[in-house]
Amino acid sequence: MREKNPKVVDEIELYLRTDDTDFKHTAWSGGFMERVNQAHDDLRSALLHRVHQLARGRSHHPVPDCEMTALTRSKVEPMVRGLFPRAEQDPVLATLEKSVVFLTRANIDSILVKEGFHRAAWDIANLYLGSVDAELLGDGAASIVGLSQETTCFVSAEYFAEQDPFADFVVHEAAHIFHNCKRRTLGLRETRTKEWLLHIDFCERETFAYSCEAYACLLGHARSAAERRGLADEYARSVQVPDECVDSTEVADIVREASESRNGWKVILARCAATAPRAVDISAVDPASAPSISPKTC
Repeated sequence: MREKNPKVVDEIELYLRTDDTDFKHTAWSGGFMERVNQAHDDLRSALLHRVHQLARGRSHHPVPDCEMTALTRSKVEPMVRGLFPRAEQDPVLATLEKSVVFLTRANIDSILVKEGFHRAAWDIANLYLGSVDAELLGDGAASIVGLSQETTCFVSAEYFAEQDPFADFVVHEAAHIFHNCKRRTLGLRETRTKEWLLHIDFCERETFAYSCEAYACLLGHARSAAERRGLADEYARSVQVPDECVDSTEVADIVREASESRNGWKVILARCAATAPRAVDISAVDPASAPSISPKTC
């Protein structure tokens, strides 16, 4: 293995501690693309090595041997059916049912190597480390159970151990795809005012995802309208959204209003909709610059 100069070593350590990188990679030698490629190899190799060190001797919750596409579809189908017109439901479902990736010991290496964005790789590494109850990378690393990027949802194996009746990381992360994905990506007609799958206000994205998550769980447990309303009241009494940017009271109010409607999904969308078309979507410019994550509840 070649010796790395001190500046490269410092850049690698900074990345492992903070996820911070120099996009010009000036610590490496050569032309720009040569530096980019070498930095990618060095940073990703170091990340894999550190993840292996921290996860050694630890294991995540068993992931059941089942058809994950069918599992994902069963979780997201009610949401898609409620939010999209009939002609658009099948293309959206076809994307969402293949969108979820559960992080395991068997796939974490290949996922980290293939990930194009350094920050996203760092977040995914922490997502995996959290699932094996290992020390996270750096003091500033958030404890998360899910992360969405473009049309892929990375979900912790903790999903299969979750006991909270109103928690569903798969639905939460899938809900973020609606504002990350353009309609033309799925072959749907696009207009000046309908560029994205759903027109969700930028500041309401997490509120939308948490509301969809809770409402999906509510529908899964309720057998009547009265039970829906009862569960919504129960949720309102106990909800503590683990995200300081989200108002738990607002989420509870949205879920309660949704529970009283024939199509609660439309209520959630209306409460979180943007008031004007978005000219620029930050996550579409650089999905890794502001990944959508599900914080770990503990």
